Amino acid sequence: MPLNNDAPDTGESRLHHRACHLCEAICGLLIETRGEEIISIKGDPDDPLSRGHICPKAVALKDIHEDPDRLRGPVKKVVGDDGGLSWQAISWEEALDSAAQGLVRTTREHGVNALGIYMGNPTVHNYGMMTHQGQLFRHFRTDNRFSATSVDQLPHHLVALWLFGHKLMFPIPDIDRSDYFLMLGANPVASNGSIWTVPDIRRRITGFKKRGGKLVVIDPRRTETAALASEHLFITPGTDALFLAALLHTLLGEGLADPGHLSPYTKGLDTVAEALENFTPEFAAAHCGIDADTIRSIARDFAAAGAAICYGRMGVSTQRFGTLCQWLIQLINIATGNLDKPGGSLFTLPAVDQMQSVSPGGFGRHSSRVRGLPEFDRELPASTLAEEITTPGEGQIRALFTGAGNPVLSTPNGRQLDSALEQLDFMVSLDPYINETTRHADIILPPTSPLEHDHYDLAFHVNAMRNTARFSEAVFEKPEGSLHDWEIFNALAGRVAAALEQEHKDAPPPHQIIDFGLKLGPYGDQHELKLDIERLRQQPSGVDLGPLQPQLPERLRSAEKTIDCATPQALADLARLRSDFAGDSGGELRLIGRRHLRSNNSWMHNYHRLVKGPGRCTLLMHPADMAERALSNGMEVTLRSRAGAVRVALEESEDIMPGVVSLPHGFGHHRPHTRLGTASQHAGVSCNDVTDELALDELSGNAAVNGVPVSVSAA
Repeated sequence: MPLNNDAPDTGESRLHHRACHLCEAICGLLIETRGEEIISIKGDPDDPLSRGHICPKAVALKDIHEDPDRLRGPVKKVVGDDGGLSWQAISWEEALDSAAQGLVRTTREHGVNALGIYMGNPTVHNYGMMTHQGQLFRHFRTDNRFSATSVDQLPHHLVALWLFGHKLMFPIPDIDRSDYFLMLGANPVASNGSIWTVPDIRRRITGFKKRGGKLVVIDPRRTETAALASEHLFITPGTDALFLAALLHTLLGEGLADPGHLSPYTKGLDTVAEALENFTPEFAAAHCGIDADTIRSIARDFAAAGAAICYGRMGVSTQRFGTLCQWLIQLINIATGNLDKPGGSLFTLPAVDQMQSVSPGGFGRHSSRVRGLPEFDRELPASTLAEEITTPGEGQIRALFTGAGNPVLSTPNGRQLDSALEQLDFMVSLDPYINETTRHADIILPPTSPLEHDHYDLAFHVNAMRNTARFSEAVFEKPEGSLHDWEIFNALAGRVAAALEQEHKDAPPPHQIIDFGLKLGPYGDQHELKLDIERLRQQPSGVDLGPLQPQLPERLRSAEKTIDCATPQALADLARLRSDFAGDSGGELRLIGRRHLRSNNSWMHNYHRLVKGPGRCTLLMHPADMAERALSNGMEVTLRSRAGAVRVALEESEDIMPGVVSLPHGFGHHRPHTRLGTASQHAGVSCNDVTDELALDELSGNAAVNGVPVSVSAA
């Protein structure tokens, strides 16, 4: 049967080109439909970035689109005479009016800071959320803004701002041309890359090693990526900054540092060398579990490689010294001349260049009311959200807007936040599900299915290991009586502006904004490609814009177009690192997370294709630790921290470092009044019921959810 994307709806199959939006890999897809039915989902071999690669998440797009639990229209919470809760379907007019009135009423009565805003991870996977949320929030310039950033990649942003002048200037590993790759706290085989859009990573690692490349993975668990590595070394959770400081100490102290082409616009390495004088490999080895000779050997191999990469992700970002880790990683790349170098780490040049249109970011311009935690990019650390709701006084959060987020399961001490949300006067959620967080909302505003709107990856082309551009048309028509996320923002903003007697003008559809960005971008009107939306529509598999290229110093956004390595805040934080490890760290177990290829966020547990098979919400523990506590494989144990405790099945594993236990993220679907039928059958427990809201990277305010001290005992 012929496949024709433009065929009339006569029962004939149609083929749609699409980018998967479920993780950072943005793999190209071919989706075959007949009428309203999805027949098949396959990888697009012509996509210049993913090259036909596909993972199980993409196939589950069918489950997401057809999920009976997904809301198709707005609902409001109704409390019965008996105190029971139910959800009532309402019209869009009533929903939008009620939402706007509740938000305005709160800010009029208690001030603008009485409104809190939390935006979840899927926000950056849906471009309408990115282009249009400002339509609403510009009317509420509250200091109480939060997002998933501060339980994830905040240290990356802060270091990018300090060293390169813009929060989005992330150096991207150029694995396809590299000789040596040092990877810490990352598992791209499971994640498909993170702040590194790198689809088909397994094949890329294989090709890298066949060329003679060496991959060294540093991780407390022998992950799926570590299993492919040339060498894997266990490291005690939370000590990565010591290991990295010792590497840089060796590079600078043994004369192995040579910034090369970076030298004319790089300064401050001498100051850094002085600050690291006492961070010897011997000092690091006493705490991190990697011996001093091995640390020196890695430093020498890194310096000797023709092109080398040092890269770290979640495991090193979400710990007590996460910002120091990311700062030291970039200094290692800079000191060895491997930044802005083919085969090292390079900056992207995306078709829609947000360096020109997005604020570079700022830090510490105001602080949270209760604990005095610093803002970054006008957002406060998510770990402080609960106390900002429950602590009385001026600026107490009394109303909350959430967008595509489930912080009850994704931020530290979720039980505390769950309880805090019950105290709100009013809550609105832009979300397709009644989940563990949105069940507290008074109004839920569900957007269209991802396959019912067009798409352009604004965020992840910034992180891609190759410059490409791709626009995806909607697979299905927007159902009658539904609204896209950007239409919801426009409609809410109009109502709020009218109530506040402020000016308002609807923003154009996101594809028009992208078209404008493409024309102004590096491949647009001033380039021979003349790239715009129409050109992308003509090439639905995407346009290849070539490998990453050196761009410094021109690409730098720092005031003097220089890289000042002697970042004052990071240098000062070295004293905290030194003093924290001055004595014995004790014999407590340390908790880390883990990622699975079939999961990304909590909402992915509601699809049969992604949760089928053996249960994955288990606590991994080394046999020696089990024997010491008289525990056995498969038994139920109590995992306890300062913040709380959960009961979970124990799984024996020699792939976990002794002294470390691992629990996956995103489970805990046992709470009442949700509408997640499949997830509730695979409820598991939430790791964030034991992570600690008081455990932070003090330098940035990012959550320290890796390396949490815990105990484990028979339940």
